[in-house]
Amino acid sequence: MSQHYYSQQPDARHDRRSIDTVLRGKNLQFTSDAGVFSKGDIDYGSRVLIETMEIADGAAVLDVGCGYGPIGISAALLSPKGHVTMIDINSRAVELARENAVNNGVRNVTVKESDVLSAVQGQKFDVILTNPPIRAGKAVVHQIFEQAFEHLNENGILWVVIQKKQGAPSAAAKLESLFTVVEEAGKDKGYRIIKAQKSVN
Repeated sequence: MSQHYYSQQPDARHDRRSIDTVLRGKNLQFTSDAGVFSKGDIDYGSRVLIETMEIADGAAVLDVGCGYGPIGISAALLSPKGHVTMIDINSRAVELARENAVNNGVRNVTVKESDVLSAVQGQKFDVILTNPPIRAGKAVVHQIFEQAFEHLNENGILWVVIQKKQGAPSAAAKLESLFTVVEEAGKDKGYRIIKAQKSVN
């Protein structure tokens, strides 16, 4: 099987490149590389999630499958008094996310290598964000949803971006089996933003 961005240790020859972009009104610069997700530019689904997600200042946030960091870094900028934990199975992506946080002056983040949510055992979060690794298969995506539920505080919210053609309906059905409230918070060019709340008091 050929390697892809979900590989833990990608062996693709390095091809570092710089991406200048604007996310939530902030001018940001990212370094990407071969062997990571969406190396050429910020993935459109990630952009839609970033523009839609709601992060309260002071929130404890988890970015699952952070890649080289655009979602988590954007969340950290939205919550300067909070803290964002960014995790990815891909060791190359983890190093890039750390580098990109530093280069964008973002200090309220922690980046960890993690198979699904294994590196955050015992931790709870107010918000979890994910552009899930569709190519890893439905079982992995649903495992992320299940583990996200367990790692959310009461009233915590999971934000998911997924393309309709890549399983948005089945993803929503899985989320509805876990969460109290599941709603479509936005959509753009076939991408759906699903907001799933753990409980509503």
